[in-house]
Amino acid sequence: MSDSGSGFRRVDEQLVHQGHIWHVVQAEFESPVGERFRRDIVRSPGAVAAVPLVFDAEGIPSVVLVRQYRPAFDELVLEIPAGMRDVPGEPTELTAHRELEEEVGLRAGSMVHLTDFYPSAGMTDAVLYLYLATDLVAVERETHGPEEDHSEVVHLPLEVAVDMVVRGEITDAKTVVGLLLVERELRRSDRTAR
Repeated sequence: MSDSGSGFRRVDEQLVHQGHIWHVVQAEFESPVGERFRRDIVRSPGAVAAVPLVFDAEGIPSVVLVRQYRPAFDELVLEIPAGMRDVPGEPTELTAHRELEEEVGLRAGSMVHLTDFYPSAGMTDAVLYLYLATDLVAVERETHGPEEDHSEVVHLPLEVAVDMVVRGEITDAKTVVGLLLVERELRRSDRTAR
């Protein structure tokens, strides 16, 4: 069926569960030496996230996060604004703008692509498209669903947020990646400005 150039080959795939957004399949593969094996895979349209970055009058950077209930962990999770690519054909940058407004009530004058990454390569084909949002202005939040309705918008100095990552207090993958990349970009900009 498919050959990735790795020597592994997907032989077959059967739909196990069709959800609203995600689908679970059981796929059969063949290894480079002909060994057959099966894996369950969550098929996903992927997601988009943005790190909202603001500077105070002294030029100190801070980020805007959202603390919301995540049923999979049955806890509140502190994270950057994000959302599923649930509008077919919508460009990822547009999704990032929409999610930023919905989740934290901010409109970005600038949305810069940082990276794309696989948030859980062992179980899903999801790709997360990550952006840096700047030149922010406040707009009305348009929350969707009980988790967003009861979420809390949190402003933190970037340095504090990065320290929380290092201490294991911020554990959401997209947020960890986003905060560390933004911190690195700012350090690089500071070095080149000198």
